[in-house]
Amino acid sequence: MTAARTRDGSPPLRDYAAIGDGRTVALIGRDGSVDWLPVPDLDAVPVFAHLIDAEAGGRIELAPRDPFETKRRYVRGTNVLETTFTTASGSVKVTDALVTGIAGRLPWAELARRIEGVDGAVRMRWAVRPGTALGTASPWIQHVGGDAVIRDGSVTIGVTGLDHHPSRTRSRQADDDTLRGGFSTGPGSRHTLVVVATEGEPLHLPRAEKVEQGIDRTIANWRSWSREFSYDGPWAPAVQRSALALKLLTYAPSGAIAAAATTSLPEAEGGGKNWDYRFAWVRDAAYSVRALVRFGLREETHAAFSWLLRTIKANGPGLRVFYGLDGSVPTGTTEYAVPGWNGIGPVVCGNPAQDQLQLGVFGDLLSLARTYVDEGNVLDVETGRMLSLVADSACDLWRNPDAGMWELSEPRHHTSSKMGCWQALDSAVHLAEAGQIAGSVDRWRSERERVREWIEEHCWNEELGAYVMRPGSSDLDTSVLLHAPSGFDRGRRMASTIDALVAGLGRGPLLYRYSGMEAVEHPFVACSFWLASALACVGRTEEATRLMDELVALGNDVGLYAEMIAEDGETFWGNLPQALTHLALINSAITIEQLTR
Repeated sequence: MTAARTRDGSPPLRDYAAIGDGRTVALIGRDGSVDWLPVPDLDAVPVFAHLIDAEAGGRIELAPRDPFETKRRYVRGTNVLETTFTTASGSVKVTDALVTGIAGRLPWAELARRIEGVDGAVRMRWAVRPGTALGTASPWIQHVGGDAVIRDGSVTIGVTGLDHHPSRTRSRQADDDTLRGGFSTGPGSRHTLVVVATEGEPLHLPRAEKVEQGIDRTIANWRSWSREFSYDGPWAPAVQRSALALKLLTYAPSGAIAAAATTSLPEAEGGGKNWDYRFAWVRDAAYSVRALVRFGLREETHAAFSWLLRTIKANGPGLRVFYGLDGSVPTGTTEYAVPGWNGIGPVVCGNPAQDQLQLGVFGDLLSLARTYVDEGNVLDVETGRMLSLVADSACDLWRNPDAGMWELSEPRHHTSSKMGCWQALDSAVHLAEAGQIAGSVDRWRSERERVREWIEEHCWNEELGAYVMRPGSSDLDTSVLLHAPSGFDRGRRMASTIDALVAGLGRGPLLYRYSGMEAVEHPFVACSFWLASALACVGRTEEATRLMDELVALGNDVGLYAEMIAEDGETFWGNLPQALTHLALINSAITIEQLTR
């Protein structure tokens, strides 16, 4: 039977698997439909966006004509997807790859779909339906020589294949903007469906035989990367899949790591909380470097840190919350008149958090530098000077209200932000003592202690037995859990805070972000992994291990996570795959492993 769909015809978010080529990411449903594919870059307005525009978003379909059941997996050690469709008459295996080149990514986007007959006979159908790029373009088919190409704004799309001919099987309807066709498989048969795209450039139409080689080369490229990956601790399959998900979200031209592959997937049924996460957050870079160091991935470690440093220096002097994947400073947001996933809007490109003050980024950046240096690396003089200025900024600004980690619209004094300033100054002192940066070390030490004293005096609620979200408040906030691993508190108060958070915000293994969110959104998955880390840090490793076992089981059938999971433990909400969730999984596993050796 085909996969269940929502009321607007979209699959549940849990049904999506992701593939990528270092420049963009495609999302493929269990029914074989590619419902999301921006080209040529991940942050482009997508020409295949059925995911958030069921009416005119566009998709690439490939499935049996008859009712079917689906089983899928990633090819071991890769981000190449294998889906087996089984019908009453036979079965067929589809291998999906965004093809990479001999020396890295191709100069165009190339989605290759290899269809192999397993047994019996299966009648297959396919269709390439370009979308309106969120209402900004009107696609049309043009015949060039013996080929049919699709023009969609500045994007040119070609379709080719082996043993079936798109230009000959296209619809004859005058108003149809779809290329479609069909074929039958038998035991040992092989077909390919290839979709290639460029933006503002000529289009190369690859020969199907070359694409076959490209699929195999892409598998080999991913496996070569995975062989460099070193982790044999607990939950190794989930950790490796999360590492591959992060590699999928890495924008190869710059080394930036996107927070997610999508925009505008809702956090709740009521809508309104739909954000574009196709940017690179300083926070995510800090968390990723710790994981990359642990995995022994030297090139990715250096690339992630160097990209962030270059970007900060190019856009200084202030430190931003996030940057564009190309290192630019994003400005403004654009809202599109399309329905959104399952009819839940709005659909936007851009993120309004760009201009916020978030004090926690000081701690993110300086702790990242600390991790890099502790691995035996050396900072250059210019970077040392820049980090010294960041430490001075933490000294100057920690008393100010900010938007907090959760990017709230009203600036307040957030406990976790103050803890982030403590982390920044603690890391700055560490770097200075290691001879890596020069500056006002005595001032950094003094302000670090002032920050700690202020938190202990104003942010601890004795009645609740917890660090609260803000001074004088009884609200709870899971982001304080991040400061058990940071070293701010691994003692009695953090242990008591954990208990208060579980009692107040917990639903089974899941946690809401902060007090009041249970009324407006779903549990935030990363928070539960932070809880597992914090439990290990306060010595409760058996509880941490049990929680991790439960959380690892909540991923979808191919091991991916969205931003949120409903209390039922099943329904995905928010953008996906979500870097912060996969980073939290990895770092929790690493923390528990290190503390239980």
